[in-house]
Amino acid sequence: MTFRCLADPLHSAAFAPVQQQTKTTQLDAWKDETVIGITAPMGYFDPLGLSKGKSDEIMNAYREAELKHGRVAMAACLGWYLNAAGVHPAFNSSLSNNPLEAAKQLPAVGWVQFVLGCGAIEWLAEKIKDRPGYVPGDLLGAAYWVDNSDEGWVSYQNKEINNGRLAMVAFIGILTQDIYFGNYGDMIFRN
Repeated sequence: MTFRCLADPLHSAAFAPVQQQTKTTQLDAWKDETVIGITAPMGYFDPLGLSKGKSDEIMNAYREAELKHGRVAMAACLGWYLNAAGVHPAFNSSLSNNPLEAAKQLPAVGWVQFVLGCGAIEWLAEKIKDRPGYVPGDLLGAAYWVDNSDEGWVSYQNKEINNGRLAMVAFIGILTQDIYFGNYGDMIFRN
């Protein structure tokens, strides 16, 4: 009886090879080697799995945040060393050369200008995102003239992302050096 059931044509489908359907998600497009930001030697780098199961919309928001944080970190590194070198364009150069001390000495009007300036930039960036064809991080509209088929443009974007990533790590090191050891500017390289 058992052999008869196994040989029955109705049950033979249980032993037929299962067709594997390739399941693709939008996220697979982000792991393609041609995507901006996937560069040697790391390739697609997501050790914590933060991108797992995320939609293209979320991944675009992550890319936007990565570009914004990278740009701010590059400006922060430059500003840190200019301040440490004694370049103070405002307040009659009366602020400390130590950037952390200078932040404490900055008058309230300076902080108001800083917050309003950052707020204006954020507001403008949000308005720019509403335009059709917006590409994450492209606040100046370069995507209207150049697309990702131009190797020079792709190279530029990869350099910006990689320099931003480096600047984020570098600024954490600069800040840590000043907080824990009181070294800023070229004092970092002195014994």
